[in-house]
Amino acid sequence: MRSDIIVVGGGAAGLMAAVGAAKVLAQKEDGGTVTVLEKMPKAGRKVMITGKGRCNFTNVKDWGDFSSHIRTDANFISPSWHNLTPQGMMDFLKEFGLRSVVERGDRAYPASHMAGDVVDTLLRACTLCGVKVVTDCEVKTIDVTPRGFSLDCVQTSRKQVREREELTIEPVEYTCKKLILATGGLSYPGTGSTGDGYMWAEELGHSVDACFPSLTALVPVGYKENGSLAGEIKQAFRGRTVYGKTKERKIAPLPKWYPTFEKHIERVTPLSELGELFNGNNLDNVQLSLYVNGDLVQQEFGDIEFTDGGLEGPLGFMVSRRAVKALIDGQKVSVAMDLKPAVELEKLDADIHQKWEEVINDERSKGQSFQRLFRIMLGKLIPWNLTLAFLKMNPKVSVDSLASALKDWKMEIAGFVGFERCVITAGGVSTGELTAKTLESKKQPGLYFAGEVLDMDADTGGYNLQLAFSTGYLAGESAAKSL
Repeated sequence: MRSDIIVVGGGAAGLMAAVGAAKVLAQKEDGGTVTVLEKMPKAGRKVMITGKGRCNFTNVKDWGDFSSHIRTDANFISPSWHNLTPQGMMDFLKEFGLRSVVERGDRAYPASHMAGDVVDTLLRACTLCGVKVVTDCEVKTIDVTPRGFSLDCVQTSRKQVREREELTIEPVEYTCKKLILATGGLSYPGTGSTGDGYMWAEELGHSVDACFPSLTALVPVGYKENGSLAGEIKQAFRGRTVYGKTKERKIAPLPKWYPTFEKHIERVTPLSELGELFNGNNLDNVQLSLYVNGDLVQQEFGDIEFTDGGLEGPLGFMVSRRAVKALIDGQKVSVAMDLKPAVELEKLDADIHQKWEEVINDERSKGQSFQRLFRIMLGKLIPWNLTLAFLKMNPKVSVDSLASALKDWKMEIAGFVGFERCVITAGGVSTGELTAKTLESKKQPGLYFAGEVLDMDADTGGYNLQLAFSTGYLAGESAAKSL
């Protein structure tokens, strides 16, 4: 089967690349065809789970503020972002029937707050622009030909027979003049992101910078049961089936860009007693400080969530990239929380002593133990459900030392949740080997990259999806213009 342009990957970047290409081709006299190959049964699976299903699809900050949240080379991303800005993305969705709303932190969501509506809109745009989206089609090999590229694929057909589903698997070959790789990274492999694009990039002459999880849960010491260190990431990279001339089935070995991590802690590792006390608690408007080998390296203000994975939420994610990298490098990592950042230490200490007097002089306090009264007083300062976790981690705290403990609650970090549940992959295809204004390969003409497969990542808050949309759209337009 032949198509002028083929996009491998039906995620945020891939679908936008297809529409961008199709719009350009529609303006040409001889037109052209665009095909998306997606190996999963449905396109846009990772988009469906973003923003806890609400899909924070962009952040409407201007470039000056937006770029400060990019953790890789912002200069490389600038042409893509200016070609399709956050406002441009909102206008794009509106063009195809989806209204947006902007909320706290300049985060934009679909007005329905349903991620499925964003996916449906992207697919509607593909349909109206004449893009062919082929699902259940897994690319196995990519070869360069005199006329472009040849892709050997496996097509799965699904047929419902009574109460069961029958699958038919057949080989199929696709050829194209221009190829866009938008295969995603390694995060959430259940959505189809299993690192295929990195392997093809290497085979086509590109360098791949070492990958590691970002925007992921940090696991404090004692949060999980003993023996929780996994030693290596097992489930994200499944290897690739390789077929030789004899059709002998082999599994490719782990590549260099996929290292093993001693401090990776499986998300499914059971919580300890301490972890159970933390799980489900949230902290709003606190300050989180990250220390590496005892030195302060990052400080952020916002909200924290304690989950079955560990320390998450906006603040946990914001410091996770640097924390994970330090842990991988064998450095000691810790965090400190200031639960009352708006209150000076002296003022907080005075408030605590006043509350303590109120509690012990209350008629209802008669006959109560010191520990019970102290927890009642603590519950007036932090969420009640978090008091037991705080006391377990600060067993020697007193009325006189409580203010300092609340302003500097220290936690040593044992490890991190890996690709199985991280939001984004740090590392990827080296951007120095691409032309920023077109996203075309400098090593292989006609080859383009977009989205998470690139060495490109940012903070949580809509930034990463915007990068996927912007790079996808530019890659699609560039490929179509070059035909």
